Amino acid sequence: MASNRWRPFCGLKLPFNRGPGGLRMAEEKSLTHSLARQIYTAGGLGLLPRAPGTWGTLMGIPLYVVLHLGFEYWHWSIYPVGVLGVFLIGWWAAAIGERDFGTHDDKRIVVDEVFGYLVTMFPSPFPLPWWGFVWGFVLFRIFDIFKFGPVKWIDEKVEGGLGVMLDDGLAGVFAWVALVALGLFYKFLS
Repeated sequence: MASNRWRPFCGLKLPFNRGPGGLRMAEEKSLTHSLARQIYTAGGLGLLPRAPGTWGTLMGIPLYVVLHLGFEYWHWSIYPVGVLGVFLIGWWAAAIGERDFGTHDDKRIVVDEVFGYLVTMFPSPFPLPWWGFVWGFVLFRIFDIFKFGPVKWIDEKVEGGLGVMLDDGLAGVFAWVALVALGLFYKFLS
């Protein structure tokens, strides 16, 4: 009879429908939806109150190290295949994030920053020393925040998860070009 005592509470509706960081606590409690939330918030870093894009970009650093080591010590294709995988998974997760938040490219969706950083750190013909990852971080954040030219156009015109990922990918391309130029300059100074 003890189980009957709790029966009235089984259908209890809580007076709120938002969880940490404003996430909707929807009926969707599936494993894939929870996984998508972890991906589009970069393990919850996107839910931090200040500068979630910068925190999300930090998640790209350990992923960069893993892909870079695979590139150098195993096979050259590891890095581009890994970046493509992050793009495709991020596209899927960002689309779910847009549905959860109800806005395009919500600041809490930071998987695109992870992808953009990985694009920035793509292997260069003029690599910088070990501290190059810091310059990559700074350059990517500059191009991502200010959204020059076509980056802004993609951000405004391309909708859905694809638009979320593409604008940061293009910002990453611009940052990569700047990083290569910096590496060339460093090579001439050395």
